[in-house]
Amino acid sequence: MDVLLEIRLSIDLPPSPRHALRQFYTTGPAPCPYLEGRTERRIYTLLRRHPQEQEIFDRLSESGFRRSQNLMYRPACPGCNACVPVRIPVDRFVPTRNERKVLKHNADLTMQPAAAVATTEHWELFRRYLGARHGDGGMAAMTRADFEAMVSDWTVASLLMEGRDPSGRLLAVSLTDRLASGYSGVYKFFEPTETRRSLGTWTILQLVEQARLDGLAYVYLGYWIAGSEKMDYKVRFRPIEQLTAEGWADLPEPSAGGTGPTD
Repeated sequence: MDVLLEIRLSIDLPPSPRHALRQFYTTGPAPCPYLEGRTERRIYTLLRRHPQEQEIFDRLSESGFRRSQNLMYRPACPGCNACVPVRIPVDRFVPTRNERKVLKHNADLTMQPAAAVATTEHWELFRRYLGARHGDGGMAAMTRADFEAMVSDWTVASLLMEGRDPSGRLLAVSLTDRLASGYSGVYKFFEPTETRRSLGTWTILQLVEQARLDGLAYVYLGYWIAGSEKMDYKVRFRPIEQLTAEGWADLPEPSAGGTGPTD
């Protein structure tokens, strides 16, 4: 890995002396997991386990970075800018007819926040989800220790949103970060046998509602990648904003047939 740059940020500096630098690095080139024939490279920085990191975490998130364990990263791929950060503006969001059907069909479910601590219940649901939905993906080889690190490695601003049925059975989980401006969905997984419930869509709708109740402006969905079936579902939530060189702006409606199902 290479040191790419150093940026002096007052939030990073101890009270005295204030001379620390935040370092950013780049990863080596690797095959893109989303677009065939493309090369992936990332810029990233490490997050410290300290409450002061909340401010820099907020600033990086709002600038298009994403969190993975204790790293904040953003694509810096050669000759490609297909990864577009997107977020749902909570006050302007109106569910579509299909999304209202999802909410009605899951009216028996509840979603509640929990501490970002991985349990056996979470792990077993995660394994069922990966086996059914992403058995050939890079996460399929994750161990229990890997999963626990994903959930609990950096908990300054993270929590788990748990969806359960009336019997208390765990059906959906969203590893979620709370920003000053909204919620950021880091990773979600759900019961793969409950296909009729559209639990992926329901989980995002619940994050929007929770943000509304908490007075937060946005739900950050990570990167949308045009042409990637794995990512296309994100633009079904409307309106949705994209991060451009000029700042956040509405993402235009896609052409007919340009999105695929999420669950």
